[in-house]
Amino acid sequence: MIDANRLLSRLGSSKKLAVQLAGALVFTGSVGTGAYEGLKEQVTLEVDGNEQVIQTHANTVAELLKEQNLTITNNDEIYPSADTKISDKMDVVIQHAKSVKFTIDGQEKVIMTTAQTVQELLKEQKIKVKPNDIIMPGPSTPLKENENVTYEKAFPIVLNDGGVPKKVFSTSTTVADFLEKQQITLNEYDRVEPAVDAKVEQNDTVRVIRVEKVNDVVEESLDYREKEKVDSSMYKGESAVITDGVKGLVKRNFELIKENGKVVSKTLIDETILKDPVDRVVAVGTKSVPSSSALVKSSAPKVNSKVKEMYVEATAYSPYDAGMSGTTATGINIRKNPNMKMIAVDPNIIPLGSKVWVEGYGVAIAGDTGGAIKGRRIDILMPTKDDCFDFGRRTVKIRIIS
Repeated sequence: MIDANRLLSRLGSSKKLAVQLAGALVFTGSVGTGAYEGLKEQVTLEVDGNEQVIQTHANTVAELLKEQNLTITNNDEIYPSADTKISDKMDVVIQHAKSVKFTIDGQEKVIMTTAQTVQELLKEQKIKVKPNDIIMPGPSTPLKENENVTYEKAFPIVLNDGGVPKKVFSTSTTVADFLEKQQITLNEYDRVEPAVDAKVEQNDTVRVIRVEKVNDVVEESLDYREKEKVDSSMYKGESAVITDGVKGLVKRNFELIKENGKVVSKTLIDETILKDPVDRVVAVGTKSVPSSSALVKSSAPKVNSKVKEMYVEATAYSPYDAGMSGTTATGINIRKNPNMKMIAVDPNIIPLGSKVWVEGYGVAIAGDTGGAIKGRRIDILMPTKDDCFDFGRRTVKIRIIS
């Protein structure tokens, strides 16, 4: 566009008074060629940046243009206006419009403009360029006839890289171009949602899932098996641990797949036994219990003249209680036989070595004593402390079988 202030600064002083010159000619009575030439005005004419000083008899700017064979269209700019009267040392500026191909967000149009630079064109088109917008060529580039100018307006997109989202502005229309302009590098196993060839629009979210494949080697315990071994010297229903089970040790190699730092799959690749487990062997009795004392947990033996029945206060203990040596008063190692049926008794009430049916427990051997076990009180052997806590303290019925 024409800068009016600049042109005004270039305007010369007022033209000479033609009336004075005409009066002088009348006074002398000589109207010759030299006098006529003296009536010409000096005008500085600038056309598309090229200046020339001319002498003219034109009365208006329009006449001056006709005199100079200059054609003006509606798209051109002229200053001052065509109907302005010519004055001496006057500046007349003409800027012809040029054809420019202007592409805005992919939409091309041809416009006629008198803008001298890309920046002036943007201002003329009322386009405000923001930092992330793209304008080609640059704003300071002079405009030429048939110039190609491209403007792409940036729009917001959410980039979620490795689980961390952020809002960015971009002019990209595909995921691939967007990642390139954001300088995002994909590693071997990384993936993108949506796919790299997908289109992106305003407010879309592009997710970059960072995928890792790593090996994790761990050592883990290996459970032992339990085997039973029949023992004809023990009554049916009785059992005793012959060999304690010992867990083994195995080294396992896993392949872990992580997405954004979180494990999403775990696959066993191989394993190596570092230590074999030791089976737990339990002796199981097969000897038949005499018919007079055939007992099971669910029912009490029949009462006869040889069976002594009473109610006692019962508690429980385990082989590893504090103060326990692991060996009973009758010499039985209960740490090796934690599952055997045994009770601690007061020998004055229940003879040591006798068989006793205990309500809710079954047939047990009176094979131990205790400092706190006095009178009608018994202590029942349980395999673990938890079993003892569960049993607590209660009153039970017992029958002394033999």
